[in-house]
Amino acid sequence: MYSDSDVEAAVAAGALSPKEAERFRAYVSETRSTPAVDEEHFRLLTGFNDIFVSIAAVILLVAVAWMGNEIPPHVDYDGPSPFGGLLVAGTAWGLAEFFTRKRRMALPSIILLLAFIGGVFATMAITGVLAVGEAAIENEERIAGLIAAGAAAIAAGAAWLHWRRFRVPITVAAGALAIVAVALGLIAYVVGDTESLQNILLGFGLLLGIGVFLLAMWWDSSDPRRETRRSDVAFWLHLLAAPLIVHPIFSLLGLTDGNATTAEALIVLLVYVAFGLTALAIDRRALLVSALAYVLWALTDLFERFGAVEMSFALTAFVIGSALLLLSAFWHTARGGVVRNLPDALQARLPTVDRVAVSPQPAS
Repeated sequence: MYSDSDVEAAVAAGALSPKEAERFRAYVSETRSTPAVDEEHFRLLTGFNDIFVSIAAVILLVAVAWMGNEIPPHVDYDGPSPFGGLLVAGTAWGLAEFFTRKRRMALPSIILLLAFIGGVFATMAITGVLAVGEAAIENEERIAGLIAAGAAAIAAGAAWLHWRRFRVPITVAAGALAIVAVALGLIAYVVGDTESLQNILLGFGLLLGIGVFLLAMWWDSSDPRRETRRSDVAFWLHLLAAPLIVHPIFSLLGLTDGNATTAEALIVLLVYVAFGLTALAIDRRALLVSALAYVLWALTDLFERFGAVEMSFALTAFVIGSALLLLSAFWHTARGGVVRNLPDALQARLPTVDRVAVSPQPAS
């Protein structure tokens, strides 16, 4: 199984010429019933060996973290040690030198990247707690927010270094998440422990989610035919942006307190329809998946209010499952109808609707 990233790497290594790569992509597009641009490929597995290596790597990283946490100093005498995260980060980087840089294994690269960033964040956060003292954290939550922001800032820098070295597509999303954590931590420090803090964080989280979404669209617009690694980067950014947008919207509307009205449930459905149209336009399904839990709850609540108490969840699952399967089956047709009604300037920035097969050309 080969992805567009593999084809791109083969071109960069000289194993394929650009024309040969284009003819290969055209052939794959012709042999499938839908254009390749609508398949939304992303590289996760190159073979079962990815799973084997990933399991082994996780076991090793857990063991390293355990041993590192036995090294003093500790938070609260028997709590975590900064050496646990430090050893995890160092081990993950070392393993990435072989399994990512040389073997180019997809799933292990993702796990090692997350372990590296998480290890750096944990090291700096625990170090910050030890520096100011546990008592200061318990008595002043603003300091905790500041420590979290500082640790996240260093984690973002670590993500940048990892990207420069290994170019794993998920790294950009991990760095963006760290920057979001920095912003929210600083906001929590400035606002302090007030009753409105949660709503303020939700509001800023929504704005940051929109910012991540726009960043994802920038990566997508640079590869409208989705033939390079930039499309993989955009995929992970969309996957991050979706919950950052979806959760604050429904939370700020008061739909997570368990006391929603019929009108509020209908609002959820209307918002989900808007997400669906957006997902079709940008050819990304992450928004639909992230909002799925909310729309399941909304439909279940509606069915219960209209008397179908015992069958409410079954009816909800039937309606949503059928709708999503129909949408998947006719995704390309539905997307064409949505995109072609948009302004030309906006269409030019969206992923290509139709991929025209390129006629084979003689190699030069």
